[in-house]
Amino acid sequence: MQERKALLILHGKQALNAEVRAAVLARREEGWQLDVRVTWEAGDAQRLVNEALRASYPTLIAGGGDGTLRDVAEAMAQAKSKASLALLPLGTANDFAHAAGVPLEPQAALALLDTPGQAIDLGEVGGRVFLNMATGGFGSNVTANTSEELKRVLGGAAYLLTGLSRFAEVQSSFGRFSGPGFQWEGEFLALGIGNGRQAGGGHVLCPQARVNDGLLDVCIVPAAADVVGTLGTLLSGGINGLQSVALSARLPWLEVEAPQGLDLNLDGEPLGSKKLRFAALPAALRVHLPDNSPLLLA
Repeated sequence: MQERKALLILHGKQALNAEVRAAVLARREEGWQLDVRVTWEAGDAQRLVNEALRASYPTLIAGGGDGTLRDVAEAMAQAKSKASLALLPLGTANDFAHAAGVPLEPQAALALLDTPGQAIDLGEVGGRVFLNMATGGFGSNVTANTSEELKRVLGGAAYLLTGLSRFAEVQSSFGRFSGPGFQWEGEFLALGIGNGRQAGGGHVLCPQARVNDGLLDVCIVPAAADVVGTLGTLLSGGINGLQSVALSARLPWLEVEAPQGLDLNLDGEPLGSKKLRFAALPAALRVHLPDNSPLLLA
């Protein structure tokens, strides 16, 4: 029988969230030992994960946005932990949770503690781990430059508004891409390397991604004459239109070389380099997901 004991690592901004408090109390009343620790500054998530693993918690819960989920997942993967991870999505975008079918309502999300943890893949680049997606080009620029205040007021629509306001700043990047059976080089506007399907507040770049297939889904949006039209499709979430102009591949690894440098967004974590190697880490972490999650292979 699964031990009904878990530690919630909660982003500091959510410390006074009444819905979270009610959900935690409800789980305790149902027999769970559910302890809570709150992050305050960079590095806290990793420290709290390590403390939880030393204390032999069988399950950890990441409560926050995509960046918090990544921080906790990375720390667990680096520790090669056998503990499982549950997700309590509390961010603005919640891109991984949306794609995975994890409920956004705290009590429903914590109900997934009662489902078995399932082995899923993670992505890795330059020694950093990501749960959802690495993005580059204009899309990651929009994500990085959307203010916290705008996200608080408008939610996910803040990313679209920021993107529309920055069209005049659009520049393409040159890159060389290579992986098993895949080669391409040229100017591109946006790049997505996904374990999950979407990023930046609902922009679906990798609609066929699965988290338990041992592969990363790659989406490259080449620069085109109709830059505004292409980016309009990207920012409006038009999957069919985007896929008609994008290059796609499913690979165990991908090398990217950008002579002028490439700025990436790794589930909210900035990363820049001229040469990077991405790889899938098969079955690297056990995560509590709905049985019918779209991200799971049947």
